[in-house]
Amino acid sequence: MNAGTKFAIGAVLIVGSVGYLMASGVKQTGQYYFTPSELSQKIAVDRSFYNVGMKVGARVVPGSVTRDLATKTLRFQVTDGTVRYPVEFHGLPPDTFNDSVEVVVEGRLHPDGVIYATDVLAKCGSRYEAVPKA
Repeated sequence: MNAGTKFAIGAVLIVGSVGYLMASGVKQTGQYYFTPSELSQKIAVDRSFYNVGMKVGARVVPGSVTRDLATKTLRFQVTDGTVRYPVEFHGLPPDTFNDSVEVVVEGRLHPDGVIYATDVLAKCGSRYEAVPKA
């Protein structure tokens, strides 16, 4: 075998290995988030879906946010306009969190119907603007 053939075989092996590692990494870490309606349908079909780690993407229900500063507990509800789920999160929420923001909640849905969140991600505005002068 000449040097060019050896180089080509080595290059194909390296590129193939890197491609395989990238594909398997994305498959393991890529996690789609459910809407509350999709989660409700999933629970109706498969009751064993409780206590399974998942992500839920929805809008915070205005007026549903309560904070307990002593225990750093944040409680709120999320909805997609059809189905609502209460959420409980222990920790500090993101700076952009408010009572009308879109969020992705990572956690587990318990049989009591509450999503116990381990992480809350709030969507930022597409742009920040200065407050208009009075």
